[in-house]
Amino acid sequence: MTVDALTDVPGLRVGHATRTGDGWLTGTTVVLAPEGGAVAAVDVRGGGPGTKETDALDPRNLVQKVEAIVLTGGSAYGLDAASGVMAWLEERGRGVRVGADPAHVVPVVPAACVFDLARGGDFRARPDAATGRAAVEAAAACATGAPVPQGCVGAGTGAVVGQLKGGVGTASTVLASGTTVAALVVANAAGSGTDPDTGVLYGELFQGKRVAYPQTRVHETARRRLAEAAARNAPPPLNTTLAVVATDADLSKAQAQKLAGTAHDGIARAVRPVHLLNDGDTVFALATGDHPLDPEHPLALNEILAAGADVVTRAIVRALRAAEPVDGPGGTWPSYEELYGSG
Repeated sequence: MTVDALTDVPGLRVGHATRTGDGWLTGTTVVLAPEGGAVAAVDVRGGGPGTKETDALDPRNLVQKVEAIVLTGGSAYGLDAASGVMAWLEERGRGVRVGADPAHVVPVVPAACVFDLARGGDFRARPDAATGRAAVEAAAACATGAPVPQGCVGAGTGAVVGQLKGGVGTASTVLASGTTVAALVVANAAGSGTDPDTGVLYGELFQGKRVAYPQTRVHETARRRLAEAAARNAPPPLNTTLAVVATDADLSKAQAQKLAGTAHDGIARAVRPVHLLNDGDTVFALATGDHPLDPEHPLALNEILAAGADVVTRAIVRALRAAEPVDGPGGTWPSYEELYGSG
């Protein structure tokens, strides 16, 4: 049984730590790999990224597997959340062995951040090492295959897409080969997730099903409310959409890097414009290695690449539909469903 989430890739778990109220509107999300790690790669397309340990994922470099990926709010300050995840992993002897003693490990924990500073009202309210530990503990406490909370949770707590409230979304698919491909996205973009002329979500135009366009009256009311909110909010200086796309296929680091790269197409279908200088768009890829690719078919990777982009698009749509509106000291951001309904 699948739950249409990243956790449909066997062994992956997701945990959120969420802070709201008293100036807070931020959090951290951790994707925890099976013990022993998963092959990992990354592709960064945005012009203003905030990352940690991404160089370790280059296929030319030593590290082959990682135990966890951290997605966090707080801009570059929030990358401190990865330290809490590292400490938790070290306590369990999980990481790259660097000595004869099994306790001598260095956990390689790649991380990326979104900009959400002061969206709750307090510029200094941002994730730290304790937030990261809380998120990885939440992931470890989940059963394998558990549903993943979506919307304004974890790293998506303070996320914004254009003038709409953003958040966390996730989706998965099982290919005819039996291979699972899934994604988890933190949708927080400078660009818009909606067509300005109709109000339809861009991502829904690529899902292969009939699109329900909002009524003209509803769209005009939504546009007016968004304009009013934009007039009250400070211009967003930075944003960033983050994603983890994962599969149970047996991929090399180079193949995983290709998956991370093509998964960016999924962002481009759901957000326009994308990969701007004030975005830090970053996609991680994880491969757990349970399903070998058919050696008789050198293009077997193609269906995984295509599916990776598709699930990223669906995850962004689900993030926008799951988001809840925010009206607080840091700004006002309506949600899509508040303006347009569930469709």
